Amino acid sequence: MSIRVAAEADWPAIWPFWRDIVEAGETYAYPLGATSEQARGWWLDGSHVVVLEEDDRVLGSAKMGPNRPGRGAHVGTGSFMVDGTARGRGVGRRLGEYAVQWHRDQGFAAIQFNAVVETNTAAVRLWQDLGFEIIGTVPRAFDSATHGRVGLHVMHLDLS
Repeated sequence: MSIRVAAEADWPAIWPFWRDIVEAGETYAYPLGATSEQARGWWLDGSHVVVLEEDDRVLGSAKMGPNRPGRGAHVGTGSFMVDGTARGRGVGRRLGEYAVQWHRDQGFAAIQFNAVVETNTAAVRLWQDLGFEIIGTVPRAFDSATHGRVGLHVMHLDLS
């Protein structure tokens, strides 16, 4: 498995799992029914975006960069999506480790995830394994397709 910067030509490989993840309604608050072009803009524009591939097949993607502009730009953030057929193979962990190191290399002071769905226990566990702490939970802030309204964790990793 290798990680590289995403190119526009990667979108056709990312789109199917991006769409499946969003339409499942369990982890992301992107609008349901998005077109490929809308989703491409949300995912590929304005951030450092990478793909993890194996044997020329994209298994996952991550986007990262400043959490806020201007005076908040010293704190980074990220979003991660893994193809359902590749789950349980360490793809998310590899992308997460990459993102932490990338933020360090870019001089960020910390990483803040604004909205980790509390019922997404695999992601919560991964981020905690990588040193993130839950610093708060916004109650009933995410409308899960399966669980109804559940909390969104704000997770933080100090890079100093």
